[in-house]
Amino acid sequence: MANHKSSIKRIRSNKTKQVRNKYQAKTTRNVIKDIRMSKDKKEAEKSLPGIHAMLDKLAKTNVIHKSKASNLKSKLTRHVNGMK
Repeated sequence: MANHKSSIKRIRSNKTKQVRNKYQAKTTRNVIKDIRMSKDKKEAEKSLPGIHAMLDKLAKTNVIHKSKASNLKSKLTRHVNGMK
């Protein structure tokens, strides 16, 4: 167990941040899965900028690596452009 007041606070704040990061990452993964399973190109194109913003935000806050965000954005864009 932590001995200092600041370390106790740090443990508490880390737990809060972990829950928030996990929620944001899971939400983004669900949206990515939805767009990959989508059959409608118009709907996919409409939701693509929002997904890009989510990935940029996750990369900015170091939840995911910036290269992973870039790769996901590229693959999703190619997937949507290749839809009929």
